[in-house]
Amino acid sequence: MAHNDRVQLRTGLEISEMGLGTATFGGLYTSMSQEECDAAINCALSNGITYIDTAPHYGKGVAERRLAHSLKGRPRNSFEISSKIGRLLVPTEYEAEPEFADTDTSVTRVFDFSESGVEKSFRSSLERMELESIDILFIHDPENNADAAIRESFPALLKMRDKGIIKAIGVGMNQSATPARMIMETDIDVVLIAGRYSLLDQRALIDLLPAALKRGVDIIAAGVLNSGILANPVKGATFDYAPASDEILAKAQRIKAVLDKEDFPLTAAALQFPLRHPSIKCVLVGCRSTDEILNNAKNLDLNLPEDIWQKLEAIL
Repeated sequence: MAHNDRVQLRTGLEISEMGLGTATFGGLYTSMSQEECDAAINCALSNGITYIDTAPHYGKGVAERRLAHSLKGRPRNSFEISSKIGRLLVPTEYEAEPEFADTDTSVTRVFDFSESGVEKSFRSSLERMELESIDILFIHDPENNADAAIRESFPALLKMRDKGIIKAIGVGMNQSATPARMIMETDIDVVLIAGRYSLLDQRALIDLLPAALKRGVDIIAAGVLNSGILANPVKGATFDYAPASDEILAKAQRIKAVLDKEDFPLTAAALQFPLRHPSIKCVLVGCRSTDEILNNAKNLDLNLPEDIWQKLEAIL
């Protein structure tokens, strides 16, 4: 496997095996400048990382607008981009938030999975990103709106796919039950699953990944570092954006000890592990600097011998 390998999704769309997540472009936890975003995109594309994921949720439109600036002047066929529907950005007097440091304070998010909501969200994303099409459009976080996502959002996206203004329909979540249901009840093409198939958490094996194999649906794995613990498993490290339990920390440290003995980085195993499953085509990694992008690409490309994976299996 290599970070810049090209993988083909079932619709024929080709993306890079490593993708760049852009929640950081909205200032996730820490502010980012436009110049840093520009540098990240330039580094990614220069190194064959052509798949970029974003969402209106990230900074309430800020990530999409920053992407527009970073991608300006580049040929449309030089990158693949995904965004999401499910949250409309509605004007409000003032709304700050702790999660995204660079958030747009003039709008608030409103969940809307109706056909009109899907169309409005899509048009707004195109406007913010200054694009005429989006390659993959995900239904974002419909856990409390699964019926609406199936009965209203999916048919609206199907019309867009039939018209060719999107190339693939997906659902993006950090739990596996709803995407598994959507695979069985709709004709979605791809699932973006965050945090549920990693060295520390394989809950997607219960329902999502078997359903994907059965129906020929492609999976993109995000959150494979489980919000930081698989980058540096020390006391105080976060797992799923909260302090890791002693049990999770101990497991991460056992995994690291196996890799340390063989002189391989924990991050390399964390990035590569999901791609060993036949349904998973791409690993999506959020980065905020060129150093992070280059280091993650290097770790994804590192050759880990099969006996290392066998030793890790004993822990997993």
